[in-house]
Amino acid sequence: MKKDQNQLTWLMVSLIAFNMVWGLGNVVNNYSQQGISVIVSWILILAIYFIPYALIVGQLGSTFKESGGGVSDWVEKTSTKRLAYFAAWTYWVVHIPYLAQKPQGVLIPLGYSGEW
Repeated sequence: MKKDQNQLTWLMVSLIAFNMVWGLGNVVNNYSQQGISVIVSWILILAIYFIPYALIVGQLGSTFKESGGGVSDWVEKTSTKRLAYFAAWTYWVVHIPYLAQKPQGVLIPLGYSGEW
C-alpha cells in the first residue's frame, strides 16, 4: 500500500465539505425538478455562496486555530461575549427544526418504496 493512499487529497476534502454544506440530496432533487437548467443556479450558488463561505471559514479557522469552539469563539474574539452567546444560542436553536425534519428524509423514501 502506498503512503499517499492514507492521505486525503484536495478533491476528497472539497467533496466532503460540499456534502456537509450543501448535501447530495439537494443536487439530485433540484436536477429532477428543474432539469438541465439547474446548472446555471449551481454556478451562481458556487460563486455567491460556496467560495466566500470557504474563504471566510478558512480565514477564521486559521486565525483562531488555538480555540476549538467554532462560531461562538470567533464572535467572542472579534466582538463581545454577549454577541458570542447570541451566536451560539442561534446556532443551537436553528438545529431544533433541522433535526426534527431529518427523519422525514428516511421515512418518506421508505413510504414510496412500499408502493411498488
